[in-house]
Amino acid sequence: MRNLRRGLGYSLRLLVLTCICLCVLTSPLLAAGNTLKMIITTDLKSIDPFWTTAYTTRNYGYMIYDTLFTLDANLQPQPQMVETWTVSPDGLMYTFALRPGLKWHDGAPVRAADCVASLQRWGKRDGMGQMLMEVTQALEVVDDRTFTLTLQEPYGLVLPSLAKISSYVPFMMPERVANTDAFTQIKEDSGSGPFKFVAEEWVPGNKVVFVRNPDYIPRSEPASYAAGGKAVKLDRIEWFYIPDQATAQAALAAGEMDFFEGVQLDMFPLLERHPDISMAFTDPMGNQGWLRLNHLHPPFNNVKARQAMLWMVNQADYMRAVAGNPKFWRTCGAYFMCGAPLETDAGATAFQTQNLEKAKQLMKEAGYDGRPIVLMDPTDSPSSHNASLVTAQLLRKIGVKVQVQAMDWGTLVSRRAEKKAPEEGGWHMFHTSWIAPDVFNPVVNMGVSGGCMDKAWFGWPCDERLEKLRSAWARATDPAEQKRLVTELQLAAYDSVPYVLTGQFMGLRAYRKNVKGVIAAPVPFFWSVSKE
Repeated sequence: MRNLRRGLGYSLRLLVLTCICLCVLTSPLLAAGNTLKMIITTDLKSIDPFWTTAYTTRNYGYMIYDTLFTLDANLQPQPQMVETWTVSPDGLMYTFALRPGLKWHDGAPVRAADCVASLQRWGKRDGMGQMLMEVTQALEVVDDRTFTLTLQEPYGLVLPSLAKISSYVPFMMPERVANTDAFTQIKEDSGSGPFKFVAEEWVPGNKVVFVRNPDYIPRSEPASYAAGGKAVKLDRIEWFYIPDQATAQAALAAGEMDFFEGVQLDMFPLLERHPDISMAFTDPMGNQGWLRLNHLHPPFNNVKARQAMLWMVNQADYMRAVAGNPKFWRTCGAYFMCGAPLETDAGATAFQTQNLEKAKQLMKEAGYDGRPIVLMDPTDSPSSHNASLVTAQLLRKIGVKVQVQAMDWGTLVSRRAEKKAPEEGGWHMFHTSWIAPDVFNPVVNMGVSGGCMDKAWFGWPCDERLEKLRSAWARATDPAEQKRLVTELQLAAYDSVPYVLTGQFMGLRAYRKNVKGVIAAPVPFFWSVSKE
């Protein structure tokens, strides 16, 4: 029976790979230029990078949109769409002038009014954007290429906010698109970035296609992370969604695919031995694992139930399930990443020893009544899926009835926005992970926002202490004071539990050795990339 199952599994993977190969070989325009075929980690479900923090949508954004500023490899803000900028002597007015010749994909010129509208929409969704808008007095158009940002008080994070490199990225959109309500998904795909989206070839659940934008004018500086010249060397990029890791690995090894965005870490030894494949870690600090809780509904609207999860979790168990080999992971109690400048163990030491009995007692004190806990399980995301299996087992050990609801990541991304009670289609918890640039300070880390239903990320923690401390950190200019505030904020987070840390692990990419110019960055960028 075991051999039969193995044979059926192999046959199924072979069938899927054969279908993929046929799809690739019969793809329109394949012979028309230099094409790169990439296996994406999760399916593209939304094309609105302000509506979801899903990394696939963020990556889509980098293909078709551009930004005013961005970060280089030293994590320093650099201009991108902006040509020049000035700051008034009192630090209250920033004047930005756009580079000449910028065009939207429909041929219309990029205007200052587009940028003002884009910033206003972004500022309603993003944590850094919200902080920036709180101290903004006015965003005003001066002329077609110039606009001003006037502050109510000096604020040192203006450029770092505009240069935010990951979700939500402040991408610039045409004014008519950016005027869409911030909580309604956009449907249009006109950007000004280095690639164009081919909407008529988008097959959800299978394929996404981009082509080179011939009107794009790159900057003259060398490419560095998302900064510098985005000199496109590929005519066409095709994304393929292949949720089965073995099938994806086989497609890469066979040369039918060129780039594998998110390799499961247990595939590392096999791919490392392949003579035609290069391996690269995405970020030296790795990814921060989360167990995100819904603060709106019982039992996790009670702080004792959330604290119970701290005692339930043993990070080493999660990391063994998610990343396997210890050289790929570490336990970490720092909300702002271990290995980052703001690392602290404040509040974390008490939870380094798992205590299931204490977790069980706290759930009882929280009034847990035995109703099923809805755990959303994204089965196509290996790290989050494996973490979900650990959580389900631990919940049962502390006497909690758990309902594991399997779905793909794209469905989870839509479902997590649902605020209804779990028994009516909502949820209690889910696992996710974030790259370091998304969590390494109190403003960029949306997970520690206590901004309630209006401003907090999905799960909607409501804690005025967290918001006041985040705001104070954003305004502090003395490094010692910033460090003190981080310590106080982390202590408050361990008391309030906006989310539970499950460890820190590496991300891995693989690509064929004939793919050159890959930029080492936590986000996959495809300018400068070529195929030999």
